[in-house]
Amino acid sequence: MAVTALVLYVIFGALGFGWRSWRQYRTTGSTGFRGISGRPGSLEWLAGVGFVAAIVVGLAGVALQLSGVLDPLEFLTATPIQLIGIVLAVVGIGATLLAQVQMGESWRIGVDADETTALVRTGVFALVRNPIFTAMLVFGAGIALIIPNIVAIAGFVLLLATIELQVRVVEEPYLARVHGAGYREYCAATGRFVPGIGR
Repeated sequence: MAVTALVLYVIFGALGFGWRSWRQYRTTGSTGFRGISGRPGSLEWLAGVGFVAAIVVGLAGVALQLSGVLDPLEFLTATPIQLIGIVLAVVGIGATLLAQVQMGESWRIGVDADETTALVRTGVFALVRNPIFTAMLVFGAGIALIIPNIVAIAGFVLLLATIELQVRVVEEPYLARVHGAGYREYCAATGRFVPGIGR
């Protein structure tokens, strides 16, 4: 199953970061990449660095299991659990791409405090405020079930923590500052990651 996880990781990276950045560049002249916010050591910086670290740790979990250095946790190796993992990972990839496309020209990796983009509230953004991050978490959970070793699970936990930090410390304050009352109304009506939760 480690090979399956690796293939899904490559597809996710190629489409979610590579293809989407290329499409953004073709449409706007910018890749949408804004980098890591904040000064080194700040919460903003930790959120960005932590996100990159979560991807690296997740890939390390795949590589260590693929090389035979690390074994999966036996109680999570049942075929139905791993099939659920594959389904979650595939759904996570598809949902990430859908949300990225629906975000249109407002799509970015990171935040530029001096930049103002349109507030997207339609499509999947009418259901949750952060559907791209929700989809990434679904993908990460799927990978952790496909290769349920301690490193892969740690990668998922780190991903969850850094996404929470990124949203609460970087993105929500930025959007509240830029969009004011409109964003506050959106927050009051729409869940953060799951419909109806985190309003």
